[in-house]
Amino acid sequence: MTEQLTCEFSMEVVGGRSLRVARWRWDMESEHLPILFFNGIGANIEAVAPLAEALTDRPFMMYDMPGVGGSPDPVIPYNAFTVAWQTKELLKRFNAEQVDLMGVSWGGGMAQHFALQHGDFVRRLVLIATSAGMLMVPGNPAALTKMANPRRYIDNDYMAKNFKTLYGGMVGEKSEHIARLTPPSPRGYMYQLLAMLGWTSAPGLPFLKKDTLIMMGDADQIVPLANGHILKTLIPNSRLEVFEGGGHLFMLSHQDQTIATIREFLGAPDPGERKAA
Repeated sequence: MTEQLTCEFSMEVVGGRSLRVARWRWDMESEHLPILFFNGIGANIEAVAPLAEALTDRPFMMYDMPGVGGSPDPVIPYNAFTVAWQTKELLKRFNAEQVDLMGVSWGGGMAQHFALQHGDFVRRLVLIATSAGMLMVPGNPAALTKMANPRRYIDNDYMAKNFKTLYGGMVGEKSEHIARLTPPSPRGYMYQLLAMLGWTSAPGLPFLKKDTLIMMGDADQIVPLANGHILKTLIPNSRLEVFEGGGHLFMLSHQDQTIATIREFLGAPDPGERKAA
């Protein structure tokens, strides 16, 4: 890795698991709540670092899942409930009483689960290129087959050859993104897949009262746009933003639009403030 990140790394032991945690601007005085981010499957912290770096006015935290990036392999399997609990413990450790919560792809499902399980910690929710889990509209079979193959992290030639099928919508940013990736361990990758096996947020989403921004690419071959419409229907206080020509990584290929949309959503007055005005 040649890129230098302006964040603080630490290894934190939570529930017997060692987790590599990254915090941007955590001790900076800010009028904004911190952002907590859940990453995609098999993706290390550096993969989404450009997003954290670009949100310069907000503290930002994310961590590598067990067996991913710099976090050691998990000893036993885990599930969404244990991930939500360990995340809550991390927030308490770093004195974060409430956050704005974001997640992409697999991490978008985890963000939904955390908001349902530990809603007191969440003000607003941003869901990126994600679905309601088991009840999702499936993507392109060619893309899903390649997505499930850990070679996309281990073999740079394989990733480069299949990049458009996997992610779409990225041209000049392709080599930069590949360079930021660190392969997950086979066990880490498999346990992360198993953690959400059979999971769905659909029954709980009608009771999720958080203001929610759903961001989807209309060219996403992994999580088709139809899943965004399903989330929009199920979540009461939600809005859907569609990124034209955006593949699964539109938040990197359409970074300026992504940052502007997130800032506008997170910076909008709370409902009580709107009424008072």
